[in-house]
Amino acid sequence: MNYHTRKWIKPEDLNPNQTLFGGRLLQWIDEESALYAIIQLETPRCVTKFISEINFVSSAKQGDIIEIGILATDFGSTSITLRCEVRNKMTRQTIITIDKIVFVGVDLEGKPTKHGKTKIEFIKDRLRNQDENQY
Repeated sequence: MNYHTRKWIKPEDLNPNQTLFGGRLLQWIDEESALYAIIQLETPRCVTKFISEINFVSSAKQGDIIEIGILATDFGSTSITLRCEVRNKMTRQTIITIDKIVFVGVDLEGKPTKHGKTKIEFIKDRLRNQDENQY
């Protein structure tokens, strides 16, 4: 699992119990997952199709630093399925897990589009391949 995004828990992120508001965390997860899907599918238009059971394992409090981990687990002809785990950066304690988040690449009319992807690709590898193809 790759942990790329970190968030610092601030007062505006808290619920009345003075812990991280679940809705805020889900907003961050959806955004991070969408960015991951857009990069992997190489399309600027991806929509959230499905989110499986959300398991809140522990909480975070003001001042904590959390990190969001995303892993691609499957590629459909128009979709990508991701797994997510959020953990406390300092203690490594899991805060939330989501087994399945499905994104679909869409065209300008919102219709699913085939992407032709079958595996995770990293930008550095794409750039290297472009450089190799130029010569």
